[in-house]
Amino acid sequence: MKELSVSTAGHTSMAGRGLASRVLYTFARSIIAAFVRLYTRMRIDGFENLPTGPYVIAPIHRSNYDTPVTAALTKRRLRFMGKHTLWRRRPIGWLLSAFGGFPVTRGTADREALRRCIEVLEGGEALVMFPEGERKSGPDVHPLKDGAAYVAARAGVPIVPVGIGGTERVMPVGSKFLYPRRVHVVIGRPLVVPGGHTGRIARSDIRETTARLHVVLQQLFDEAQTRAGTPNRREWLHPDQPSER
Repeated sequence: MKELSVSTAGHTSMAGRGLASRVLYTFARSIIAAFVRLYTRMRIDGFENLPTGPYVIAPIHRSNYDTPVTAALTKRRLRFMGKHTLWRRRPIGWLLSAFGGFPVTRGTADREALRRCIEVLEGGEALVMFPEGERKSGPDVHPLKDGAAYVAARAGVPIVPVGIGGTERVMPVGSKFLYPRRVHVVIGRPLVVPGGHTGRIARSDIRETTARLHVVLQQLFDEAQTRAGTPNRREWLHPDQPSER
């Protein structure tokens, strides 16, 4: 009876912490969402494309401001990955965890991180993965990592591509300030990874999904940038103009 009492108390304590973290996330997210919408006049298209079940949300990544923008897309708790070094200080690490974050080791084949991503999805939650990896710059979507497609396939969930326009002007690389520039978000239709939950996953299916995601993200990014008033401009090489190569 004594062991049962201790076990139940521990379970109750863990449940209490889980509830507290969700309440904290809901409260913080409501403040962040209100700020993002008002300060940057954010508009969102494609709400109807967000599934009700678990999914991987794959946004374009041009600014640190993309994280709060993504958090404002849905009232559901979104789970984010972060650099493991951010968890070295316990108070900061606890807050990051409470806000849905969990640590990954950047630049390594972090199997533990992939396993945790799959666990998040299998637990019915939505997971944010920036498929370009780290923050990029410019009008073109950079080569994507296969992580989003792999995790989605293993968990048997769709990928929701998201184009975010205007955030590079709100918080440019190296800036410590936020500028009140307009932001527009376009949520695309979910992509289904072939072979999910069927056992062995073909590498070709992962690569094909990543390639499809790249094309769709470019389209959504271009649309979002145009609607934010910052259209992507590319200097196309004239057929008669010799290449510098």
